[in-house]
Amino acid sequence: MKDTITTKELILKKIRKALLEKRENPHPNLEDTPLYVKNDSELEFLFAEQLTAVSGKFVYCENGIELMENLLELAERNEWKKIFCWEPELQDILSKYEFPFLKSSKDFELADVGITLCEALIARNGSVLLSNKNQSGRRLSIYPHQHVVIAKTSQLVLDLKDGLKVIKDKYGAQIPSMISNITGPSRTADIEKTLVLGAHGPKDLFVFLVDDLS
Repeated sequence: MKDTITTKELILKKIRKALLEKRENPHPNLEDTPLYVKNDSELEFLFAEQLTAVSGKFVYCENGIELMENLLELAERNEWKKIFCWEPELQDILSKYEFPFLKSSKDFELADVGITLCEALIARNGSVLLSNKNQSGRRLSIYPHQHVVIAKTSQLVLDLKDGLKVIKDKYGAQIPSMISNITGPSRTADIEKTLVLGAHGPKDLFVFLVDDLS
């Protein structure tokens, strides 16, 4: 008697076949189809809209002075005491305006907030593209309960593929070993399907978009 092939077995058979018969992108012209909708909105507006939609906080600043004013107001409102920043470029800016921060990793377990740069901002889904090539490494964007990202308007791109191209053009063959795409604060709904922010990382994500850092 011939065995009956179940639907599950048939699907697995197709998957195995697809894995063995590797081929080029089957949909190279996807972006030219009606399924892929281009967005002609200003990238700043699109990013802000998408970031806030996933519970992120967006702050636009025209220059370094406005950035410091907003950062100080935010730090006072949230009563931040342990503010960590490990990237020299950011340290120079914060020091210029006498903004208090910690350079070393001492007492890092008590961190209230980590301030970092990023590789790019993805406007279409309000994401922040990070890598471990910056001095902040992996820890500063993951461990503290609050994560502040400072980015320039020139770092805005439309899609993730554009962000990855930025990284490729910047680092060439020395691609970072860790590339992370953060979309809003850490979240989970594993427990009784209740959304909880900050389950596996920062519960608050602030993105300061600065037009001119001077």
